[in-house]
Amino acid sequence: MPLDPFFAERLRVHRRHLYDKARGAMRARLMALLPFGRSAPAADPSPVDESRPIGREGSIAPPLGPRARARARNRAAAIAWDCRELKAVGTRGPRIPITEHELTADGVPPFRVRIYHPAEPGETLVPGCLALFGGAFRIGGIDYPTTDAGNRRRAADSGVAMVAVDYALAPEHQFPTQIEQAYAALVWLFEHGAEVGVDPQRIGILGTSAGGNIATAVTLMNRDRRGLPIRLQVLEVPVTDLTGGHIDLAATRALGIPSFIAKRELRSVVRTYLPHLRDAKKPYASPLLADSHEGLPPAVVLTAEYDPLRGDGAAYTAALRAAGVEASAVRYLGVTHDTPIFTGVLPAARRWHDEIVTALRRLHE
Repeated sequence: MPLDPFFAERLRVHRRHLYDKARGAMRARLMALLPFGRSAPAADPSPVDESRPIGREGSIAPPLGPRARARARNRAAAIAWDCRELKAVGTRGPRIPITEHELTADGVPPFRVRIYHPAEPGETLVPGCLALFGGAFRIGGIDYPTTDAGNRRRAADSGVAMVAVDYALAPEHQFPTQIEQAYAALVWLFEHGAEVGVDPQRIGILGTSAGGNIATAVTLMNRDRRGLPIRLQVLEVPVTDLTGGHIDLAATRALGIPSFIAKRELRSVVRTYLPHLRDAKKPYASPLLADSHEGLPPAVVLTAEYDPLRGDGAAYTAALRAAGVEASAVRYLGVTHDTPIFTGVLPAARRWHDEIVTALRRLHE
């Protein structure tokens, strides 16, 4: 199906951005080869956790190296862009009760979870869903406007408490830190859900893009460690194989993006997240490659036609079905990877929201 006309100008800008990045990277490599070329940037003097605001609650931030400063600028630009997107093409979330909790776990940095309650917490417990945001493992967070608005709308419309995990970002924190944090949040929700208004017997997990990778890894980790009764997994444009074995570059070629540029972007994401490229073959990094998918929760998978990750979602659904797990997949035609944020202007995005809400409502059963 042709790309929805809504994306025409966005695609032109995105292609120009990718070409500019590719040219910049090539220029930098050529300069490094010349005897009079500039030397490579100095390594950061110390890692900085930019997944949380610098200086939050009066803390003194350590000095930033050049790469950390560049990341900080990129993340500031990303959240500013996200704010503009919500105003221009998104839908603001309703005012609903929200609580935040600081969690700790062995071997990983402390992190927040934010619970979006569909109603004021009371004696009646409601279902809960652990929610993991997208952002290529290196940007994003629960404070991003479109992420916050989406969690608000999903909680209000489904009657399910959305428990958003503010996991640490790469490259300051790499695999498997994010998975261990998300798993710790899952265990906490089962153990303390009733204290925060969530029914521990009706808990699901949801992940978008990179968050979909973390969500699928958490279901494997939970099966291997404790077997807590996760009722449902909802996966939006998930990446399930970081080896790239199921990337569908026909989707990017159809957008006029050459395969070498698309591969470069995907490799950049993997190298940022994984300490070593060989880690991509580990099942918690690439859940699709697990020896077995038996005993995992029922799944609802949503993919987009013009998204190179469409093959990951389809292959993961097939693997679940082959293992006897109830799994359904829907591919939205004529749209791209970031479709869910365009609910203010794109009918397919509104239908996507309704599909997610319908899936979440299964937790009431």
